[in-house]
Amino acid sequence: MSADKAVQDIVEPLANASIASEQKAEQIVDPWNVQGAVVDGKQMGIDYDRLIEQFGTRAIDEEVLKRMENLTGRKPHALLRRGIFFSHRELNRILDRYEQKKPFFLYTGRGPSSDSMHLGHMIPFLFCQYLQEVFDCPLVIQLTDDEKFLFKPNLKLEECIKFSRQNAKDIIACGFIPEKTFIFSNLTHVGGPFYHNVVRISRCITYSQSKSTFGFNDSDNVGKSHFVSIQAAPSFSNSFPEIFGTRSDIPCLIPCAIDQDPYFRLTRDVAHKLKYPKPALIHAKFFPALQGPGTKMSASVDSSAIFMTDTAPQIKNKINRHAFSGGGATMELHQQFGGKPEEDIPFQYLSFFLDDDAEVNEIEKNYRAGTLSTGDLKKRCIEVLQKFVADFQARKAAVTDEILDQYMTPKSMGVDLSAK
Repeated sequence: MSADKAVQDIVEPLANASIASEQKAEQIVDPWNVQGAVVDGKQMGIDYDRLIEQFGTRAIDEEVLKRMENLTGRKPHALLRRGIFFSHRELNRILDRYEQKKPFFLYTGRGPSSDSMHLGHMIPFLFCQYLQEVFDCPLVIQLTDDEKFLFKPNLKLEECIKFSRQNAKDIIACGFIPEKTFIFSNLTHVGGPFYHNVVRISRCITYSQSKSTFGFNDSDNVGKSHFVSIQAAPSFSNSFPEIFGTRSDIPCLIPCAIDQDPYFRLTRDVAHKLKYPKPALIHAKFFPALQGPGTKMSASVDSSAIFMTDTAPQIKNKINRHAFSGGGATMELHQQFGGKPEEDIPFQYLSFFLDDDAEVNEIEKNYRAGTLSTGDLKKRCIEVLQKFVADFQARKAAVTDEILDQYMTPKSMGVDLSAK
């Protein structure tokens, strides 16, 4: 064998492997990165069945939906009916407590990195509003302004605190019950019994565990690896003595996007060590960016997001110019082969925000058949989103500083602490 041939036999496989790696990549889902797999050079949507298997969660099936409807007397929320909230950890344990008239609470959060939230941020809060209404239970909402300061070096501490109050007004506009909702900023609230739990949790989690769970390296600041203890603390009822007194045995249900599950897997491990009840979780799919179903909407990329401050013309422009279409390349091809709603961003947005099941099903059927054009689908999406955002803006305009302070002040919520 010649030297040139030997070199060629080594170089060609390496080159082919490099091309293959560019054409195929595994999906990435963690608290900071969401990216669909790349197959044959094409970015795919997120494989949620694989995430259920990978994370060890359970799918929300018809049996769970029927049980919720029977217990609450209400049809499940559209986000449940359409499988957008698709996975859970021990949801049935919370339903058991509701059936037995035993207390539990809801916990969710928001990382305020800008002065405006976008449509994707609305999803857990819209769902929490429904859960609070049907279960008539307390809700705590953590504003992780400390996390944003630690993870985003361009932000100043004062900006993070300001963003917290601005985002809190967005959250209040979702319609939560004032007497049963506590919204708090980590930078202004953490102390007392809450911090006692942070310290207890910290002693149960090693640096090695935090590093391996979240992928930190030696150049990351120490606050990043510690933050899991702060996000875990609201999972435990004795973190909120104004609501639950010294009771440490009242469990919570956490609605969140599936990328937050690693935090709460560690939290559930810690709960066992501290003899606290493990938090139950219910997971949402990601709200896709305008550019396609393989990524999630990001506040840091303006062209990927529709913000809750956008005007009607801005919404129309973003959908028409940036929203990825699952339709045919030409009208003739679209009519011949139909569209792909599972890839079409305007259809995906309607599945989140259009409550009428019959209309959503009709749109999907006609789009697949090619009898509904991409233009008409975008037009309907624009109408729905413009109304949703305008209604939201009107509600937010009514949120005064006095109302904000009411929500951000710890309070008794009338929980029956005699029920075990």
